[in-house]
Amino acid sequence: MLVSPAQAATVFDAGLLDQATYYWQIGEIQADGAEVKGDIWSFVVADYLIVDDFENYTDNDAEGEAIWQHWIDGFGVVENGSQVGNLMPPYAEQTIVHSGLQSMPLVYDNSGSATYSQAERTLSSRQDWTRKDSKILSVWFRGYPDSVGSFTESPAGMYTMTATGADIWDTADQGHFAFKTLTGAGSIVARVDSVENTHAWAKAGVMIRETLEAGSKHAFACVTPGNGVAFQGRTMTDETSFTTNEDGVTAPHWVKLERDIAGNFTVSHSTNGSTWVPVTGAIPKNIPMASNVYIGLALTSHDEAQTCQAVFSNVITTGNVSGQWAHQDIGIMNNDPEPMYGAVSNSTGAPVVVYHDDPSAAQIDVWTEWAINLQGFADQGVDLTRVSSMAIGLGDRDNPQAGGSGKVYIDDIRLYRSR
Repeated sequence: MLVSPAQAATVFDAGLLDQATYYWQIGEIQADGAEVKGDIWSFVVADYLIVDDFENYTDNDAEGEAIWQHWIDGFGVVENGSQVGNLMPPYAEQTIVHSGLQSMPLVYDNSGSATYSQAERTLSSRQDWTRKDSKILSVWFRGYPDSVGSFTESPAGMYTMTATGADIWDTADQGHFAFKTLTGAGSIVARVDSVENTHAWAKAGVMIRETLEAGSKHAFACVTPGNGVAFQGRTMTDETSFTTNEDGVTAPHWVKLERDIAGNFTVSHSTNGSTWVPVTGAIPKNIPMASNVYIGLALTSHDEAQTCQAVFSNVITTGNVSGQWAHQDIGIMNNDPEPMYGAVSNSTGAPVVVYHDDPSAAQIDVWTEWAINLQGFADQGVDLTRVSSMAIGLGDRDNPQAGGSGKVYIDDIRLYRSR
């Protein structure tokens, strides 16, 4: 341990080196000559320069401190389908982070009028990205995987569905839903031919649902691998579900769900599709919904790590049911594949765009570093000593066209000598 003589100055230049660990201790020499030593402190010198670590943004939009006030998204721009930050505070993401306390949520939607989704930050001053012999622009990101939920008809009248999902239950649902539109009173009957035993509470059955949001009001008649047949639902949006189940029932089995004009829902089940009995202990449930609702087939794995498969047949609906079968995940985040790109520019001249090597990078669901060679920007005309803005986007800027949608998180944008 180095011992320094008493210092009169308050500034000490140690000539710090990157990635080196330094220790310091402050002591006091008292009037009687006795030395009192303080705690030993240490720090490590970073080997990078920070472009943006997303730690300084707050929810104080009145003072211009919100993340979406610095990273400008596609609000009001028809061709730009991006949204930066959460709609409600906290605007920056505080759970899914690479390091520190915050990251940037970036929603992309190139499925409609937009052909790309880009967030751009104008730097507070022209930055010299050649400082400290910088050679690499490092961006950490993570997205969501592609959906494993599916719905197919083969042969005619037999439907195979796959789904993951934690559960259709509690205050928010996760699963897969195939649906048509029902107006007013109506019913749906289906034979659950099979439901894979990914969990005793995996659920396959018929559902009427007010919206396609995870917390929607709904009624659900389902068959499970280990808990029989059940009548479940949610009477108020985003509130806890109710359930009544009857043990001793397994697939193949028939289920029926009926909605009357007053909004009362009734569940019954059958071994043969002609003799129906109510679920033991279940009574009709009034669930107020809009006139137009979704009616169809639903499945959840009850295990996010496993894909469950169910087969349905003899599906019959009554009432004013319209439309062709549509299907989607409910409450499960998943990303469509879209090219990811970074763009850098000076105050004059067009931005230079560099694409990630993996065209499905947005579907990588673990934090991943994207190391971009700065020379690629310089070779196309960017003066790296005078960088004025940068952007991160999803879509094909070179060949604008309709694409997919999803959400990624960005964190720790840095400059390195090498990676």
